[in-house]
Amino acid sequence: MIRNSLYLILLIVNSLPVKAQTQTFRYLALGDSYTIGESVAENERWPNQLVTKLKADKNFVAKFKKIDTPEIIARTGWTSDELESGITDKNPKGPYNLVTVLIGVNNQYRGYPIEVFRKQLNGLIKKAIAYSGGNPNHIIVVSIPDWGVTPFGVNRNKTGKISKDIDVFNKVNKEEAEKAGVLFVDITPISRQALTDASLTAADGLHPSAKMYAKWVEAILPLVK
Repeated sequence: MIRNSLYLILLIVNSLPVKAQTQTFRYLALGDSYTIGESVAENERWPNQLVTKLKADKNFVAKFKKIDTPEIIARTGWTSDELESGITDKNPKGPYNLVTVLIGVNNQYRGYPIEVFRKQLNGLIKKAIAYSGGNPNHIIVVSIPDWGVTPFGVNRNKTGKISKDIDVFNKVNKEEAEKAGVLFVDITPISRQALTDASLTAADGLHPSAKMYAKWVEAILPLVK
């Protein structure tokens, strides 16, 4: 009888809503130049802009006692296998409330096989899920932007091959995300606005500007919330 009563108390306690502000929001961003924010200031990187938006949201802030600066494992030029090596070297300590993955543009640029990318992306998504404590709902795979519309890429993209290749890689991004049960956000159409809006490209003529990253954040933010 006593044991049954204790069990009932435990059930009631475990069903109670978690008290507000009981944990720290931790975010791990995995990627390449787009995630590390080549040619923009640190606070202008899209993961940093995302956290700034979250800190400004009263409802989101009410759920956490602290929102950490994003932990970024990314480097300009990294392919999917180089990102995997970078993760191994950094050995991040989970669990994280959010993990984002944006990788593949350098696989495309170097002409690496798409099926090799698929296999490596699958492994990266599995790692991301593990870092989230096993919760696929806390993972967002971000599509690859189209560098073929930038000043650097436009002359190389006269036949549209770069854009077509990017679409093929993003098809794999979406398929593997759906297969793993994680979230996917398509920022590629936004990136193509750079073709007619020079302010969306950084001074290097290749990477996104802070303004472009802000547009990505607007697309990603609802999924995070």
